Amino acid sequence: MDSGNDTLTYSNPVFEPVLADPTVIKVGNEFFAYGTEDNWGKEGGYHLVPVIKSPDLVNWEVVGNSMAKKPNWKERGGIWAPDVTQVGDQFYMYYSFSTWGDPNPGIGLAISEKPEGPFIDQGPVFTSEEIGVKNSIDPFYIEENGKKFLIWGSFHGLFMTELSSDGKKPKGDKIQLAGNHLEAAYVFKKDGFYYLFGSAGTCCEGANSTYQVLVGRSKNLSGPYLDQEGKNMKEEDSGTLVVGRNESDHGYAGPGHNAEIVTDSKGQHWLLYHGMSKQKPKLENGTNRRVLLLDKIQWTDGWPEIKNKEPSLKAKDAPVFK
Repeated sequence: MDSGNDTLTYSNPVFEPVLADPTVIKVGNEFFAYGTEDNWGKEGGYHLVPVIKSPDLVNWEVVGNSMAKKPNWKERGGIWAPDVTQVGDQFYMYYSFSTWGDPNPGIGLAISEKPEGPFIDQGPVFTSEEIGVKNSIDPFYIEENGKKFLIWGSFHGLFMTELSSDGKKPKGDKIQLAGNHLEAAYVFKKDGFYYLFGSAGTCCEGANSTYQVLVGRSKNLSGPYLDQEGKNMKEEDSGTLVVGRNESDHGYAGPGHNAEIVTDSKGQHWLLYHGMSKQKPKLENGTNRRVLLLDKIQWTDGWPEIKNKEPSLKAKDAPVFK
């Protein structure tokens, strides 16, 4: 990264070795990003929901773990795909508690007074069995008209439910937003539309991962969400491509599970997401080396995409924050 001529440039990845399933918030003049529980092995050791911080989305430093101890409302499992949002003066982290192939994973809530943590567990919001949706992981929190909502799901439909006023339990009926081909939901509002992002394909097969980010949009938060071809996102082959794997052998496989879109001082939109270098897709201990990638979103006819619909491999102008 270089700051000659007052123009900062950067090249992917912006953080390594691992920050899988990222979420990002801005507090004051700093960004905080969080990721799935992982063991970075010789490249950094074990992290229980790692938190990193940056002034510019490009230069990141490790803060530590955002949780002091693992929640205990399940006998075993990992804390995956956190979603952090400032709610009033506090910071809410919705998280997945699951193992691979877990018959009853769930979504929990932890709350902190500071963005770096420690986040104190509040217990489960719901389990898959309680909410009636298999593989209930990958939470995303959004507020609309003074109400709190949670969107979630992983390859058994993307769903939305209203939450209680304290954000700790579901309230009312759940609504299906998208089909069984997606996980990692995120919604972004722009120009009267709600854009529903989701990831399709395999996340965690190293260089063979097929993960990619797809999008649909709606005039209403509750849908229906349609892709650029007008296909309902509940259909299996729906979704307009935002970013997929590089064709180059020196590129990235499995780019996906995007964080929140960040708007810089120039009004440009930026997407953080993870991917694996095809040349170095795993850590020495076998963990998927899901590094943090950053790219600018370009809007074409009202639809978002990364340039060439693949991660950038060369130096680019960085986000501008004044």
